[in-house]
Amino acid sequence: MGRPHSERSIGHQPDSTFFKPSGVSMRELRISTILFDELEAMRLVDAEGLQQIQAAERMGISQSTIARLLSSGRKKTAHALAHSEALQLQQGAAPLNYQSPPASCARHGRHGRGHAQD
Repeated sequence: MGRPHSERSIGHQPDSTFFKPSGVSMRELRISTILFDELEAMRLVDAEGLQQIQAAERMGISQSTIARLLSSGRKKTAHALAHSEALQLQQGAAPLNYQSPPASCARHGRHGRGHAQD
């Protein structure tokens, strides 16, 4: 039996947890599951542009765990997109701690997208 999972800090909880390709009926559809911590790792590194070590610190986990989450999440996402599968987001075995994002990115990312320029 392996070690218990450590708590992971999540800065964003998605509004939607199920995505499917258009034109494919549900009964014909295979579903790939992306865990919330995999999504958070991809969001921080791929969408926010953080280095893996920065993302690991933000989530409260090791850099090697971030690397595993990125690899797993990216592989599942690419496979689902390439094979017209649905993506379902859900919590895995690791306990999650939902955190508010830093004030600078609370609404529109770290560059303030969507804010009027003064």
